[in-house]
Amino acid sequence: MKALGLVLPLLMLASGCASYSWRPSVPQEFRTVAVPVFRNGGDVTELGAVVARQTLREFQREGTYSVASLDDAALEVQGEIKNAGSKTVAYERRTGARSRERRFTATAVVSFIDKRSGRILVDNRRYAAETTFLVNDDVLTGERDASGRLAEDIARQIVDDAVGLKW
Repeated sequence: MKALGLVLPLLMLASGCASYSWRPSVPQEFRTVAVPVFRNGGDVTELGAVVARQTLREFQREGTYSVASLDDAALEVQGEIKNAGSKTVAYERRTGARSRERRFTATAVVSFIDKRSGRILVDNRRYAAETTFLVNDDVLTGERDASGRLAEDIARQIVDDAVGLKW
């Protein structure tokens, strides 16, 4: 009877995991990706290039897709930074007028294109990210440093969606 009490939960657990697979759902012939530099419609210089570079790094880290040239890729990720900027969230107590901490936000619009058929798999999906940074005396330097964290966040969202595509 004791053995049945141990075996029954194990069988229930095993049946729930029967359909799980460690293999990616992306077919082998579609596992190459190209990410051209994102258009930059925001006010932060070079943010489109930073997000595209980080997206390529995230594809490499995740491992389902391999990076290829635009001519050789099966999937193209096209993007545009729609807006980006920062606003003060905390002031210095002594002066009251000087910004101490800022919230930096960005929104990207991304499309996934099947390069072999020309079909748009995902059209203009919005991705948003935000972070904060401390202001020393230079807001632009703070934004530039924080842009890497924003790019990482957006890149993770993009790659997660690409891996989950239904082919």
